[in-house]
Amino acid sequence: MKVTSRLRGLYAITDSRLLAEGRLLPYVEAALDGGARLLQYRDKSDNDARRLREAEALQQLCERYGAHLIINDDAELAARLGAGLHLGQEDGSLSAARALLGRKAIIGATCHARLDLAEQAVSEGASYIAFGRFFDSNTKPGAPSATPELLEQARQRFEVPITAIGGVTLETAPELIARGASLIAVIHALFSAESPREVERRARAFSDLFAAH
Repeated sequence: MKVTSRLRGLYAITDSRLLAEGRLLPYVEAALDGGARLLQYRDKSDNDARRLREAEALQQLCERYGAHLIINDDAELAARLGAGLHLGQEDGSLSAARALLGRKAIIGATCHARLDLAEQAVSEGASYIAFGRFFDSNTKPGAPSATPELLEQARQRFEVPITAIGGVTLETAPELIARGASLIAVIHALFSAESPREVERRARAFSDLFAAH
């Protein structure tokens, strides 16, 4: 079975502000304990030493819980850890990243709300494609651009897993899953919590949605 065929479920994405002050590891572990299947380490700072240290710790947690670590926009760090990689449209060449990381690595691509970008990403070796924003989000405020209908069109056109991202909540996720999303990427609806216990509860609730489909 190919790894990509197992890419289904909650996709947790870290946020350096939400997970500051010692919350990163306990909150991420709670999300993994609640069933998160992928974890994206997203930190746009230039503190390379801290980023390496945190990514190594997250890698250990992911291995313990049988989840996949994905590094946002840093192919060299992903290669160093043997982790996956997520690339935005401005983050460099997917085909170059595939050559660096090898054919087994999970590499995802941001496709906004455009099927042509998804087509290009798949042709360059993307393991999954990510569409959004579906709803207004705290991470990237602005008018939503993606629609549930886009997921249906993508599902008919592509065989790789499809990720929905952008302001997704427990209330809005079920329709996106029903329309074709294999992965639901969540930041605030998961990590803006008062405690690790609440993160785990939310993660489990998101994960349970996939059992219903």
